[in-house]
Amino acid sequence: MHALLANLTAPLQAADEAFDPIPTPEIEWFTIVPLLVLVGAALGLMTLTAITRRPLFGGFYPLATSVAAIGAAVCTWPIWDRIQDPERGPFTALAGAIGVDGFSVFMTVVICSSVVVAALLADGYLKREGLDGPELYVLLLLSASGGVVMAAANDLIVLFLGLEILSLAVYTLAAMHLRRVTSQEAGIKYFVLGSFASAFLLYGIALTYGATGSTNLVEILSYLTQVALFDNGLLLAGMAMLLVGLLFKVAAAPFHAWTPDVYQGAPSPVVAYMASGVKAAGFAGLIRVLYLGFQTYRVDWQPVIYAVAILTLLVGALMAVVQTDVKRMLAYSSINHAGFVLVAVQAATERGVQASMFYLASYTFLVGGSFAIITIVGRTGDDRHSLDDYRGLAKARPALALVFALLLFSQAGVPFTSGFFAKFYAIAAAVDAGSYPLAAVAMLTAVIAAFLYLRITVSMFLGDVDDADIPERRTLPVPVGAAIALVICVVVTLGVGIFPHVLTGPAGDATAVLVGF
Repeated sequence: MHALLANLTAPLQAADEAFDPIPTPEIEWFTIVPLLVLVGAALGLMTLTAITRRPLFGGFYPLATSVAAIGAAVCTWPIWDRIQDPERGPFTALAGAIGVDGFSVFMTVVICSSVVVAALLADGYLKREGLDGPELYVLLLLSASGGVVMAAANDLIVLFLGLEILSLAVYTLAAMHLRRVTSQEAGIKYFVLGSFASAFLLYGIALTYGATGSTNLVEILSYLTQVALFDNGLLLAGMAMLLVGLLFKVAAAPFHAWTPDVYQGAPSPVVAYMASGVKAAGFAGLIRVLYLGFQTYRVDWQPVIYAVAILTLLVGALMAVVQTDVKRMLAYSSINHAGFVLVAVQAATERGVQASMFYLASYTFLVGGSFAIITIVGRTGDDRHSLDDYRGLAKARPALALVFALLLFSQAGVPFTSGFFAKFYAIAAAVDAGSYPLAAVAMLTAVIAAFLYLRITVSMFLGDVDDADIPERRTLPVPVGAAIALVICVVVTLGVGIFPHVLTGPAGDATAVLVGF
């Protein structure tokens, strides 16, 4: 019997010995703990809501979301320590799909910070609008996880997956106010135009693969370094399509047309996240693709970024000053700020990347605090955003007017605020790279945009208001979450403005590098 079984199993054993085991990548799980925390918290909130019969205590969802985002940021600390160790340095994870360097860790913290501010703003907003529930917070966490993937992507396919996770959640967030037609309109516009941008990105990935034979940024860089392409039309077309997809996400001109309508129609806390976290993730992906993957072709993409930066600066500043809706004003202002980040990116230097990171980190709190004020002043219905609605606000709520003025002055680049150093470092990076005309245009548009911020400030402090409207504005409720968000944003804005080394130090150490698997 044993002999018969041995004869039957002998061919199976021989076949098993003939094939080598399938190699599986070794995963260092601690490298993706921040990502797991964000996704796990989102799944946990959904599961807990589904199995709980009674409503959870008030403020649970924003508290859980904020704790998860802060926890994800804290989990980057041991990763940062390992990266800063000279003997180990940056490394890859998930079979080279994820690059773990100072840049990805820094941008992860920035994205998590935007989630905390948006979650705090959403608490009072959702209760006021009768939309209280876990949906917004779950989508925030999932969107942030896509942004983290984009910041660490070592492969174009991984970058695309991160972009889609980020975008699909934000499309839903923009349209989540079901009782406002403008919110539905904002969601559909963002979805349709964003889908076209994603298609461009995907075609760009395909053309880049056809030109280089890989979608891995390390292998692309190695190929372009070793091989001289005499007919590089396919590669240039791929780069152009990649730029279209990524520039749309950061609202750079001429791919900015969706921004004013979406910002005006989407819920104000969602806009705070779109202007900070989504923009940071988009620039993180742009920097990884251009500065790292295509650094040998910088002479080809630098002129394009140069031209786009000038157009973005001018469109953002000139169109902002003719608006009468405050949300549309800040929408065009965000386009102008994107132009400043592009000024730093086009330098294609390490100093330019560090200036970009500093700008994005500072702007996260500037725009978060600004939209906190807009959320409060918008009242029930989220439709009181005309410049007239801010007229005389200082007489009714002087604290809100003072905080808003501070944040607006910081966006204008007034000294002793984080916005001043953000613009200074971006312009300095351009000057250091020899882009003097671009630096001059950036300074000119900063002056033009200052008129916008002064216009809002003058309306708040010097604008005439009917005495009958003052009692209503004095009763503007300031939710606890929004108050905490405002305190955080003001402290960071003034703290970084007075002690910039608090942020320049980590930004200087957060070098963006490519590491092979």
